[in-house]
Amino acid sequence: MRKSKFSESQISAVLKEAESGVAVADVAHKHGISAATFYQWRSKYGGMSVSDMQRLRELEQENARLKRMYADLSLDHELIKEVLAKKF
Repeated sequence: MRKSKFSESQISAVLKEAESGVAVADVAHKHGISAATFYQWRSKYGGMSVSDMQRLRELEQENARLKRMYADLSLDHELIKEVLAKKF
């Protein structure tokens, strides 16, 4: 997963600025993001506090790590099964 240029607090500030009534196009242009990025952030982080956003990012990183571990273990398991099947 690619690391964002924006921190959780910056994303939260952008979302709150748009909630205050400023046009999305103006907010996006001011912060150097596309409107699509803004809407993705809003769908993913809308209504969250900064601490919730940080916790979500930590959980996503842990989930990615666990998926890699599972893939490695399942590959090892398949190799062991093949070796045992050929021996007997």
